Amino acid sequence: MLLKVPKKSDLSENLVTPKDVYLQRRKLLKTLGFLGTGALLSSPSAQALNWFSDDEKPFKTSPLSFSKASDCTTDETLTPQDKITSHNNFYEFGTAKSDPKENAQSFNVNPWTLSVEGLVEKPLTLDYDDLSKLFTLEERIYRLRCVEAWSMVIPWIGFSLAALIKRAKPLSSAKYVAFETLYDPKQMPGQKSRFVGGGIDYPYVESLRIDEALHPLSMMAVGLYGETLPPQNGAPIRLVVPWKYGFKSIKSIVKIKLTDKQPPTTWNRLASNEYGFYANVNPDVSHPRWSQASERRITSGGLFNQNRIPTLPFNGYEEVSDLYKNMDLRRYF
Repeated sequence: MLLKVPKKSDLSENLVTPKDVYLQRRKLLKTLGFLGTGALLSSPSAQALNWFSDDEKPFKTSPLSFSKASDCTTDETLTPQDKITSHNNFYEFGTAKSDPKENAQSFNVNPWTLSVEGLVEKPLTLDYDDLSKLFTLEERIYRLRCVEAWSMVIPWIGFSLAALIKRAKPLSSAKYVAFETLYDPKQMPGQKSRFVGGGIDYPYVESLRIDEALHPLSMMAVGLYGETLPPQNGAPIRLVVPWKYGFKSIKSIVKIKLTDKQPPTTWNRLASNEYGFYANVNPDVSHPRWSQASERRITSGGLFNQNRIPTLPFNGYEEVSDLYKNMDLRRYF
């Protein structure tokens, strides 16, 4: 399926966020009552996460066969791959931006099971091979806007979330789609401790309204830059919803459940005054501790020497605005 992206949301390849920048993210622990970045990184608990020696073999990605969605290209500069894979938020592997890359290299993604269940006529169970072979893969270049006010431009590889949901034949009573990350403290050190894992009650959970999930822009990503996802980016499969803040795009998914009631979501449950259920990118609604009117686009330069650009409503994807017609987006943030 090809996605039509209006010109106002078109991106140019010269603007895509570099791969190495996408994998880091600023900490939010300080405002939630946890130790600040400096204290956390200097602590024995944080240092204990650096388990991998210099001769540890890195996680190996594999090339994918895919087509390019001609209507999902861009004129914006892509974020370099090395930045996407080294600047990241994935608290299951630690709260520092570099922790996911450093601590996820032994993560085992095969075998893998992804179930689609709940209010569906035909429940599904997909294995590792199904994730890249059951659906036609395509490259979609999307902006990623973090709630921390940095952004990237990433060439994802994957398929429409709607295609997966429709394969399970959802019942008319289904109103929401809930997602759940793998829970495996042996592989994910952040799940062992609320201190190491940022105070989160694991497993990580997220949810969309069913009309959001069925929108053509919503996708399941199994790769980026032409290869399978590295573990720090959510291998082997993750959600990508480009008009919402990045924390909605849940990683390493093992369960999708359709339900008639609004499910809990991790960050909304942890700090509901800061993270709403919808999490739509909105420059007019500030975070309690910083403005969302602009963002730091991560490109090929240093992390703290980037261009500041205005943030667009719905991250520039205005075609989704009809999903929220007549809603008060300040109340339902």
